Amino acid sequence: MGKKVLSVALIAVVGIVALIGGLVASMGYDDAVALVSGSKANAPEVASGGTGKAAGQPGAGDTVIVTPFKEIIVNISATTATGRQTTRFLKLNTALVYDETAPGADHIEERKEFVRDAFQDYLRQLSERDVQGSAGLAILKAELLRRARSVTGTDAAQEILISDLIIQ
Repeated sequence: MGKKVLSVALIAVVGIVALIGGLVASMGYDDAVALVSGSKANAPEVASGGTGKAAGQPGAGDTVIVTPFKEIIVNISATTATGRQTTRFLKLNTALVYDETAPGADHIEERKEFVRDAFQDYLRQLSERDVQGSAGLAILKAELLRRARSVTGTDAAQEILISDLIIQ
């Protein structure tokens, strides 16, 4: 009985450590600490649509821009329940979050259509299984972010936001 309780406690501790590690990895150390402590001293300001910049406040953190892309619709491959190969439509609405103060950030808006094209090239290679579940979504966002950084030639791009992902 004692070994069973110890095993359950060990699993719980490992789970909590993994959760904290995932939180820090996805948000970054400063944002994770701010989430836990409730402090918003370094919280970034956000401007939407790339049409304007957030109002500067003394002592505020970095200013980020959220610039949406036009809707993307591509064909992806899928396998039916009987094992037959077929195609499906993937509809995706995304936005790119970037730090306007980072070196090279001024090139993001002018390279936006090239970034969208790189997204389409990648999405056409996917299968339905590639975008299933939270792991599939995380990989998709990471790959799109990698492509955005590659096309723009800067690490100013911080995150890809997905507002709609529909497979039909």
